[in-house]
Amino acid sequence: MRVNRIAVIAAAAFGTVGLHAQQQNFDKVEIQVQPVRGNIYMLQGAGSNITVQVGPEGVLMVDTEFAPLAPKIMAEIRKLSKGPVRYIINTHVHPDHVGGNEAIAKLVPADPLNPLRIIAHENVLNRMTTPAGNQTPPPQAGLPEDEYFTPFKDLRFNNEAIFIYHEPNAHTDGDSVVLFRGSDVISTGDIFTPDAYPFIDIERGGSVQGEIAALNHILDLAVPGHTEDGGTYLVPGHGRVCDEGDLVEFRDMIVIVRDRVQDLIKKGMTLEQVKDAKPSRDYDPEYSRSDSFVKPDQFVEAIYKSLTKK
Repeated sequence: MRVNRIAVIAAAAFGTVGLHAQQQNFDKVEIQVQPVRGNIYMLQGAGSNITVQVGPEGVLMVDTEFAPLAPKIMAEIRKLSKGPVRYIINTHVHPDHVGGNEAIAKLVPADPLNPLRIIAHENVLNRMTTPAGNQTPPPQAGLPEDEYFTPFKDLRFNNEAIFIYHEPNAHTDGDSVVLFRGSDVISTGDIFTPDAYPFIDIERGGSVQGEIAALNHILDLAVPGHTEDGGTYLVPGHGRVCDEGDLVEFRDMIVIVRDRVQDLIKKGMTLEQVKDAKPSRDYDPEYSRSDSFVKPDQFVEAIYKSLTKK
């Protein structure tokens, strides 16, 4: 069986993230489709949430999960639209978000006049093509070829303005947030993971200060409903569809734990002493479970290393 090269490269590069993917039995995964608003849908399977926009011009996807799930994902998309898949936007480089790029591309009929375009911040492409040891990955299908390096990129598709914002040094150094302006829906990637501590990937340029700044920017883009419920809908990297109130709670939790860790650092505590102090203890029941990818100690350690990084 031919192995998807993007998934292999990503798994090798990202250690535990890639290992987590390899341990899953994709044969048993079912793709769930949830309407968000208008022609925007959220697909859930294994790995990241996928946001799908459909319309007369075709299909736009935000993230692609893992390669083995591509046939199941496309089967569900075809229930929503028979149109061509014209765009894939990757919110960052982790394999549960980019792993299906090549496999999806192979399932899309070739159209020289309107080829599939894969969009991501340039740091995503840079990390996906960085040599592993002395070997540079060869050119391949599924790499973002429409990368951007400016603060944002915009396009119009299915008669809707779509803004793609770079959030520097948040979850990683290549995070993108996607605003569907007409639908009033935002895809946040892993910057926002309700009910779970965020994975601040310091090795890939992430930082707690950048994470908080990105959440504040999303809050600037979101508008609550008249009763503070509803309004702008948020499709997170993992978990349920949310609104601005959920995002405020998540942002406040990170700010409070950050401030606690910062205070302990000022007192001269080591990393182990800070972890022993359990600065996240009152949030652990809400944001941590036995199967959580990020445990409380890992979250606290990421904040500590981010704040003390030279």
